[in-house]
Amino acid sequence: MTQAIQKTLRDSAGMRWTALLLLALAMFCSYIFMDILSPIKDLMQETRGWDSTAFGTMQGSEVFLNVFVFFLIFAGIILDKMGVRFTAVLSGAVMLIGAVIKWYAVSESFIGSGLETWFTNNLNYIPLFDELGVSPFYEGMPASAKFAACGFMIFGCGCEMAGITVSRGIVKWFKGREMALAMGSEMALARLGVATCMIFSPFFAKLGGNISVTRSVAFGVVLMCIALMMFIVYFFMDRKLDSQTGEAEEKDDPFKVSDIGKILSDSGFWLVALLCVLYYSAIFPFQKYAVNMLQCNLTLTEPAQDSFWASPSVTIVQYVIMLVVAAAGFASNFMKDKNKKYGLLAVSIIALITYCYMGYMRQSAESIFAVFPLLAVLITPILGSYVDHKGKAASMLVLGSLLLIACHLTFAFILPLFKGNAVGGIIIAYVTILVLGSSFSLVPASLWPSVPKLVDAKVIGSAYALIFWIQNIGLWLFPLLIGKVLDKTNPNVTDPTQFDYTWPLVMLACLGVAALILGLILKVVDRKKGIGLEEPNIK
Repeated sequence: MTQAIQKTLRDSAGMRWTALLLLALAMFCSYIFMDILSPIKDLMQETRGWDSTAFGTMQGSEVFLNVFVFFLIFAGIILDKMGVRFTAVLSGAVMLIGAVIKWYAVSESFIGSGLETWFTNNLNYIPLFDELGVSPFYEGMPASAKFAACGFMIFGCGCEMAGITVSRGIVKWFKGREMALAMGSEMALARLGVATCMIFSPFFAKLGGNISVTRSVAFGVVLMCIALMMFIVYFFMDRKLDSQTGEAEEKDDPFKVSDIGKILSDSGFWLVALLCVLYYSAIFPFQKYAVNMLQCNLTLTEPAQDSFWASPSVTIVQYVIMLVVAAAGFASNFMKDKNKKYGLLAVSIIALITYCYMGYMRQSAESIFAVFPLLAVLITPILGSYVDHKGKAASMLVLGSLLLIACHLTFAFILPLFKGNAVGGIIIAYVTILVLGSSFSLVPASLWPSVPKLVDAKVIGSAYALIFWIQNIGLWLFPLLIGKVLDKTNPNVTDPTQFDYTWPLVMLACLGVAALILGLILKVVDRKKGIGLEEPNIK
């Protein structure tokens, strides 16, 4: 009888993973909107007059309020005081508001409106921010890019708030259980949003032969409505859990400013935070330019307009195959029967090869880059399970840094050598993109589950918020830097498919070198202080 009374939603594997699925689907939608314009950078230049600097400035604006108005710190405090479920719904609502503003900014209705005139004539100089060189706007920036940046800032506040909330929610439901597997699985599903974005953003923009970037952003707005609904359903699940356990929401734990001081005084925390900023800065900003980079380095010939490979239906077929790759590969991790396990792996590999062949036949840079998260979906649960049972989280970061360096240098120096070789260039691109995606999976599977080992449970929300805040500095800076470096190193290039990406890629490889050094230092600190980063989560 006592055991029956003590059994809660959290003790049920099905309900525990359902809660995770709700959180992961919400982040899946947010990841799509985050990069909704990335695969159509060339169209933004052609239809809205956004050069690389304008594009990079707008993309970097996503995290501007989080970094310079310290919104992420406040988000962490809200999370610690108000709890997971309230903050989840709040973050969903904020993301939706920002998404709607960005949609209007790139819509045809904005062109010629009073708002366009106002943004053209204003926000060309921001006191103090201009002096510091960190203004989210500049004189001559297209009005649509300025207003889109405003919406993206609001979206970014909600998105990063959602990120720390989801991390805290997973800790709440999975602590003492398969936490690294849960975090790795959440990120694996969320990152399918990257592939979805790369495939469907150009699809909607070019639908019917009439170019309209507005349709792509509208698709993202619909998904943000779905994300909000996922958070609302999670709200009721989480409340039911607390009613069963008799625990009060986290808001009953008093927050003290001194708690942040304790977090910041820990050297292990700083090493983890700096590793995250370096690692994510070499990946997320790259995603925003990756499709354009491939357009500039691959020899792509559009298929005949009356062929299957140019039809809208091929997009749907390819996406379904991509889902087969992800679903079969992901499910194989949970099969105890070897025949089923290897059977699903074989299905996943065959589907992946089919997907890559279709990307080649479509001669589409966006569908080629869409393979980025697919290998990660397969191996992230494996890595998460390994960390849960074997440990070695810090060692995985070192491996990830090495792969990161190799991939960016390959894009910078080897891929351009194959320009003119239609088959060889695409093969190099596919292999490098898949390896880069797999290296990215090392972070959620190894570092995020290590944060609870570094800080007290009462301030986990604040700790995640501080890490995200530090990470956001890089996510603001590097899209802007890539855009500026592109314009500086390609001064006379007007065709958006003819840029030389060598120096931006070298810059990103240098981030990998710095992350490698910090990863080695983290291993030394962990061994000396006994933090336990190399130890398993399940003991």
